[in-house]
Amino acid sequence: MLNLVLLLFLLIFIVGYWRWDDIRNHFWHKKYLTYSLTSEQKSLLLKYMPIYQKMTDADREKLERHIVWFLNEKRFIGCDGLQLNDAMKLIVAADACVLVLNKPWPLYRNVKEILLYPSAYYAPQTSRDGAGLVSYHNTVRQGESWPGGTLVLSWHDVLEGSRLPSDGHNLVFHEFAHQLDQETGKTTGTPLLASNADYQQWAKVFSRAFNQLKTHIAYGMPHVIHSYGATNEAEFFAVITETFLEKPAALRQFDPEIYHLLVGYYEFDPIAWH
Repeated sequence: MLNLVLLLFLLIFIVGYWRWDDIRNHFWHKKYLTYSLTSEQKSLLLKYMPIYQKMTDADREKLERHIVWFLNEKRFIGCDGLQLNDAMKLIVAADACVLVLNKPWPLYRNVKEILLYPSAYYAPQTSRDGAGLVSYHNTVRQGESWPGGTLVLSWHDVLEGSRLPSDGHNLVFHEFAHQLDQETGKTTGTPLLASNADYQQWAKVFSRAFNQLKTHIAYGMPHVIHSYGATNEAEFFAVITETFLEKPAALRQFDPEIYHLLVGYYEFDPIAWH
Protein backbone atom coordinates (compact mmCIF):
# COMPACT_ATOMS: atom_id res chain seq x y z
CA MET A 1 0.00 0.00 0.00
CA LEU A 2 2.84 2.38 0.89
CA ASN A 3 4.58 1.66 -2.41
CA LEU A 4 1.36 2.46 -4.28
CA VAL A 5 1.03 5.80 -2.47
CA LEU A 6 4.66 6.67 -3.22
CA LEU A 7 4.20 5.67 -6.87
CA LEU A 8 1.07 7.84 -7.11
CA PHE A 9 2.87 10.78 -5.47
CA LEU A 10 5.80 10.39 -7.87
CA LEU A 11 3.43 10.29 -10.86
CA ILE A 12 1.65 13.46 -9.70
CA PHE A 13 5.01 15.17 -9.18
CA ILE A 14 6.25 14.24 -12.66
CA VAL A 15 3.04 15.36 -14.36
CA GLY A 16 3.00 18.58 -12.32
CA TYR A 17 6.63 19.29 -13.17
CA TRP A 18 6.21 18.84 -16.92
CA ARG A 19 2.83 20.58 -17.09
CA TRP A 20 3.61 23.34 -14.57
CA ASP A 21 3.20 26.17 -17.08
CA ASP A 22 -0.18 24.82 -18.20
CA ILE A 23 -1.37 24.36 -14.61
CA ARG A 24 -0.19 27.83 -13.60
CA ASN A 25 -1.81 29.45 -16.63
CA HIS A 26 -5.08 27.67 -15.86
CA PHE A 27 -5.12 29.19 -12.36
CA TRP A 28 -4.10 32.60 -13.66
CA HIS A 29 -6.88 32.68 -16.24
CA LYS A 30 -9.36 31.54 -13.62
CA LYS A 31 -8.06 34.11 -11.11
CA TYR A 32 -8.08 37.07 -13.50
CA LEU A 33 -11.22 36.10 -15.44
CA THR A 34 -13.32 38.70 -13.62
CA TYR A 35 -10.58 41.34 -13.33
CA SER A 36 -10.58 44.36 -15.62
CA LEU A 37 -9.26 47.89 -15.71
CA THR A 38 -11.53 50.48 -14.17
CA SER A 39 -12.96 53.34 -16.21
CA GLU A 40 -10.57 55.67 -14.34
CA GLN A 41 -7.58 53.55 -15.35
CA LYS A 42 -8.70 53.48 -18.99
CA SER A 43 -9.16 57.26 -18.96
CA LEU A 44 -5.65 57.67 -17.57
CA LEU A 45 -4.19 55.52 -20.36
CA LEU A 46 -6.12 57.49 -22.97
CA LYS A 47 -4.60 60.66 -21.56
CA TYR A 48 -1.00 59.54 -21.09
CA MET A 49 -0.45 56.66 -23.52
CA PRO A 50 -0.65 57.62 -27.21
CA ILE A 51 -0.34 54.03 -28.48
CA TYR A 52 -3.33 52.98 -26.37
CA GLN A 53 -5.38 55.75 -27.99
CA LYS A 54 -4.60 54.48 -31.50
CA MET A 55 -4.92 50.72 -30.96
CA THR A 56 -7.74 48.68 -32.39
CA ASP A 57 -10.39 47.63 -29.88
CA ALA A 58 -9.19 44.02 -30.05
CA ASP A 59 -5.56 44.95 -29.35
CA ARG A 60 -6.60 47.34 -26.59
CA GLU A 61 -8.54 44.54 -24.90
CA LYS A 62 -5.50 42.22 -25.06
CA LEU A 63 -3.30 44.95 -23.63
CA GLU A 64 -5.71 45.57 -20.75
CA ARG A 65 -5.71 41.88 -19.79
CA HIS A 66 -1.91 41.87 -19.80
CA ILE A 67 -1.81 45.01 -17.65
CA VAL A 68 -4.09 43.40 -15.06
CA TRP A 69 -1.82 40.36 -14.90
CA PHE A 70 1.36 42.48 -14.75
CA LEU A 71 0.11 44.72 -11.93
CA ASN A 72 -0.77 41.71 -9.81
CA GLU A 73 2.29 39.58 -10.53
CA LYS A 74 5.17 42.11 -10.48
CA ARG A 75 6.42 44.10 -7.49
CA PHE A 76 6.94 47.88 -7.66
CA ILE A 77 9.24 49.70 -5.24
CA GLY A 78 9.67 53.46 -4.86
CA CYS A 79 13.27 54.62 -4.33
CA ASP A 80 14.99 57.81 -3.18
CA GLY A 81 11.84 59.09 -1.47
CA LEU A 82 9.46 58.51 -4.39
CA GLN A 83 5.93 57.84 -3.15
CA LEU A 84 4.48 55.29 -5.54
CA ASN A 85 0.85 55.46 -6.56
CA ASP A 86 -1.38 53.28 -8.73
CA ALA A 87 -1.17 55.65 -11.71
CA MET A 88 2.63 55.30 -11.87
CA LYS A 89 2.41 51.52 -11.80
CA LEU A 90 -0.32 51.56 -14.46
CA ILE A 91 1.68 53.64 -16.94
CA VAL A 92 4.83 51.52 -16.55
CA ALA A 93 2.85 48.27 -16.82
CA ALA A 94 1.00 49.48 -19.91
CA ASP A 95 4.16 50.44 -21.81
CA ALA A 96 5.87 47.19 -20.79
CA CYS A 97 2.94 45.08 -21.93
CA VAL A 98 2.88 46.62 -25.42
CA LEU A 99 6.08 44.73 -26.26
CA VAL A 100 4.52 41.39 -25.32
CA LEU A 101 1.01 42.14 -26.60
CA ASN A 102 0.66 38.81 -28.38
CA LYS A 103 2.83 36.74 -26.04
CA PRO A 104 1.33 34.30 -23.51
CA TRP A 105 1.58 34.55 -19.73
CA PRO A 106 3.90 34.61 -17.87
CA LEU A 107 5.13 37.90 -19.28
CA TYR A 108 8.78 38.77 -18.68
CA ARG A 109 9.55 35.54 -16.86
CA ASN A 110 12.71 36.93 -15.25
CA VAL A 111 11.31 40.25 -14.01
CA LYS A 112 10.55 40.21 -10.30
CA GLU A 113 10.55 43.89 -9.34
CA ILE A 114 10.56 47.35 -10.85
CA LEU A 115 12.40 50.09 -8.95
CA LEU A 116 11.20 53.63 -9.65
CA TYR A 117 13.36 56.70 -8.90
CA PRO A 118 11.94 60.24 -9.08
CA SER A 119 14.42 61.19 -11.84
CA ALA A 120 17.86 60.26 -13.14
CA TYR A 121 19.96 58.70 -10.39
CA TYR A 122 23.57 57.85 -9.56
CA ALA A 123 24.79 54.28 -9.93
CA PRO A 124 28.24 52.94 -9.02
CA GLN A 125 30.42 51.82 -11.93
CA THR A 126 33.77 50.09 -12.16
CA SER A 127 36.13 50.66 -15.09
CA ARG A 128 39.61 49.42 -16.00
CA ASP A 129 42.06 51.38 -18.13
CA GLY A 130 44.65 50.04 -20.57
CA ALA A 131 47.22 49.65 -17.81
CA GLY A 132 44.86 47.50 -15.77
CA LEU A 133 44.13 50.22 -13.19
CA VAL A 134 40.62 49.84 -11.77
CA SER A 135 38.67 52.96 -10.88
CA TYR A 136 35.33 53.38 -9.12
CA HIS A 137 32.96 56.22 -9.84
CA ASN A 138 29.28 57.12 -10.06
CA THR A 139 27.40 57.59 -13.31
CA VAL A 140 24.05 59.24 -13.94
CA ARG A 141 21.48 56.84 -15.33
CA GLN A 142 17.87 56.92 -16.43
CA GLY A 143 17.30 53.18 -16.23
CA GLU A 144 18.86 49.76 -15.96
CA SER A 145 17.88 46.18 -16.69
CA TRP A 146 19.51 43.56 -14.48
CA PRO A 147 19.64 39.91 -15.57
CA GLY A 148 18.63 38.83 -12.06
CA GLY A 149 15.12 40.19 -12.53
CA THR A 150 15.31 43.80 -11.31
CA LEU A 151 14.47 46.69 -13.60
CA VAL A 152 15.24 50.31 -12.64
CA LEU A 153 13.47 53.35 -14.10
CA SER A 154 13.49 57.12 -13.69
CA TRP A 155 9.86 58.23 -13.33
CA HIS A 156 10.62 61.61 -14.93
CA ASP A 157 11.96 59.85 -18.03
CA VAL A 158 9.04 57.42 -18.10
CA LEU A 159 6.75 60.44 -18.39
CA GLU A 160 8.96 62.00 -21.07
CA GLY A 161 8.48 58.85 -23.14
CA SER A 162 4.71 59.41 -23.03
CA ARG A 163 4.94 63.17 -23.59
CA LEU A 164 6.97 62.78 -26.79
CA PRO A 165 5.48 59.69 -28.45
CA SER A 166 7.15 60.04 -31.84
CA ASP A 167 10.76 60.93 -31.02
CA GLY A 168 12.02 57.34 -30.90
CA HIS A 169 12.76 57.48 -27.16
CA ASN A 170 10.81 55.55 -24.56
CA LEU A 171 12.61 54.39 -21.43
CA VAL A 172 10.14 51.61 -20.62
CA PHE A 173 10.31 50.16 -24.14
CA HIS A 174 14.10 50.33 -24.00
CA GLU A 175 14.66 48.64 -20.64
CA PHE A 176 12.01 45.97 -21.11
CA ALA A 177 13.49 45.16 -24.53
CA HIS A 178 16.70 44.41 -22.61
CA GLN A 179 14.71 42.01 -20.44
CA LEU A 180 13.46 40.17 -23.54
CA ASP A 181 17.05 40.00 -24.74
CA GLN A 182 18.19 38.62 -21.37
CA GLU A 183 15.67 35.76 -21.42
CA THR A 184 18.28 33.77 -23.36
CA GLY A 185 20.62 33.97 -20.37
CA LYS A 186 22.89 36.43 -22.19
CA THR A 187 22.64 40.04 -23.34
CA THR A 188 23.53 39.82 -27.01
CA GLY A 189 20.77 41.62 -28.89
CA THR A 190 19.15 38.32 -29.86
CA PRO A 191 15.98 37.39 -27.94
CA LEU A 192 14.43 33.94 -27.67
CA LEU A 193 13.31 32.77 -31.10
CA ALA A 194 11.26 29.80 -32.25
CA SER A 195 13.67 27.88 -34.47
CA ASN A 196 17.21 27.60 -35.81
CA ALA A 197 16.04 29.09 -39.08
CA ASP A 198 14.75 32.13 -37.17
CA TYR A 199 18.12 32.54 -35.43
CA GLN A 200 19.94 32.36 -38.77
CA GLN A 201 17.66 34.96 -40.32
CA TRP A 202 17.95 37.18 -37.25
CA ALA A 203 21.76 37.01 -37.27
CA LYS A 204 21.88 37.90 -40.97
CA VAL A 205 19.46 40.84 -40.91
CA PHE A 206 20.31 42.14 -37.45
CA SER A 207 24.09 42.17 -38.04
CA ARG A 208 23.69 43.91 -41.39
CA ALA A 209 21.42 46.59 -39.89
CA PHE A 210 23.72 47.11 -36.88
CA ASN A 211 26.80 47.53 -39.06
CA GLN A 212 24.89 49.81 -41.41
CA LEU A 213 23.99 52.12 -38.51
CA LYS A 214 27.64 52.30 -37.44
CA THR A 215 28.66 53.14 -41.02
CA HIS A 216 26.03 55.86 -41.35
CA ILE A 217 27.18 57.43 -38.09
CA ALA A 218 30.87 57.23 -39.02
CA TYR A 219 30.31 58.98 -42.36
CA GLY A 220 27.70 61.46 -41.16
CA MET A 221 24.95 59.89 -43.24
CA PRO A 222 21.26 60.23 -42.27
CA HIS A 223 19.77 57.49 -40.09
CA VAL A 224 16.41 56.94 -38.42
CA ILE A 225 17.73 54.83 -35.54
CA HIS A 226 19.27 56.79 -32.67
CA SER A 227 23.06 56.73 -32.64
CA TYR A 228 23.13 55.15 -29.16
CA GLY A 229 22.08 51.95 -30.88
CA ALA A 230 25.58 51.69 -32.33
CA THR A 231 27.05 51.16 -28.84
CA ASN A 232 26.74 47.36 -29.07
CA GLU A 233 24.29 44.69 -30.23
CA ALA A 234 22.30 44.72 -26.99
CA GLU A 235 21.74 48.49 -27.15
CA PHE A 236 20.92 48.22 -30.83
CA PHE A 237 18.07 45.82 -30.07
CA ALA A 238 16.71 48.09 -27.32
CA VAL A 239 17.01 51.26 -29.42
CA ILE A 240 15.55 49.73 -32.55
CA THR A 241 12.61 48.50 -30.48
CA GLU A 242 11.96 52.11 -29.45
CA THR A 243 12.19 53.18 -33.10
CA PHE A 244 9.94 50.33 -34.22
CA LEU A 245 7.17 51.42 -31.85
CA GLU A 246 7.51 55.20 -32.05
CA LYS A 247 8.65 55.79 -35.66
CA PRO A 248 7.42 52.69 -37.50
CA ALA A 249 6.77 54.26 -40.90
CA ALA A 250 10.17 55.98 -40.93
CA LEU A 251 11.93 52.75 -39.92
CA ARG A 252 10.12 50.73 -42.57
CA GLN A 253 11.12 53.23 -45.23
CA PHE A 254 14.71 53.38 -43.98
CA ASP A 255 15.20 49.62 -43.57
CA PRO A 256 12.20 47.46 -44.56
CA GLU A 257 14.10 44.23 -43.90
CA ILE A 258 14.82 44.92 -40.22
CA TYR A 259 11.32 46.32 -39.84
CA HIS A 260 9.68 43.11 -41.03
CA LEU A 261 12.04 41.09 -38.86
CA LEU A 262 10.71 42.99 -35.83
CA VAL A 263 7.11 42.58 -36.97
CA GLY A 264 7.72 38.84 -37.01
CA TYR A 265 9.29 38.82 -33.55
CA TYR A 266 6.83 41.13 -31.78
CA GLU A 267 3.86 39.67 -33.69
CA PHE A 268 2.21 43.00 -34.47
CA ASP A 269 2.65 45.88 -36.90
CA PRO A 270 2.60 49.28 -35.16
CA ILE A 271 1.94 51.05 -38.45
CA ALA A 272 -1.62 49.73 -38.14
CA TRP A 273 -1.97 51.92 -35.03
CA HIS A 274 -0.36 55.03 -36.53
